Amino acid sequence: MTARRYRARRPVRLSDTDSNGRLRLDAIARFLQDVAADDILDAGWAPDEHIWVVRRTVLDVARPFLDDTEVELTTWCGGTAAAAALRCTSLCGDRGGRADAEMTWIHLGPDLRPLRLGERFLAVYGESAAGRRASTRLELAGPPDEAAVLEWRLRATDVDRLRHVNNAAYWAPVEEHLAARLRLPHRALLEYRQPLDLGDTVELRMHDAGLWFMVDGTVRAAAILGA
Repeated sequence: MTARRYRARRPVRLSDTDSNGRLRLDAIARFLQDVAADDILDAGWAPDEHIWVVRRTVLDVARPFLDDTEVELTTWCGGTAAAAALRCTSLCGDRGGRADAEMTWIHLGPDLRPLRLGERFLAVYGESAAGRRASTRLELAGPPDEAAVLEWRLRATDVDRLRHVNNAAYWAPVEEHLAARLRLPHRALLEYRQPLDLGDTVELRMHDAGLWFMVDGTVRAAAILGA
């Protein structure tokens, strides 16, 4: 049996880029979730058979996508846990852009509670996971006291059919407040702790290259950008 790898291509549209033509992080996040869903469908599941939410995303952008018109994505399962899977994806642009992503996904049942991965899933993806453990541990601490306070207004278009803010939307404030750093190679980490819902009053805390998404004093998500 050959370890499963799924490949797809995505055109870079006008709505995916910033004013300088760089493929934005929120667009990359949409590419990643779409190719993950396409892989599941290609493997034979119906669209409503699997529900997944992102726990953690790491993006290593070796060469930002500055002029690329198309991106090839190759995705595979890099590890499993009882109710989670690590999805690895390489992204190669047609004009030199390069990035690698690791996303920890939590598998949910119809009641939106974590559901153990079944034998069918492991039969399809276990070969590429090769016994590696997918960690759901979070590592980012809370914001320092001196962090600046910013505002982020949620929009109806940020919310998906699970009625929570979609994982790709969290990258918009990273783009807005840290854009100057994104034209150089970088590593971006975003951790999701609790969902954000439309109607939540979100307070952004920012310090250096870190962003924290706060609701009523509680960190719902955190992001950090490094070289």
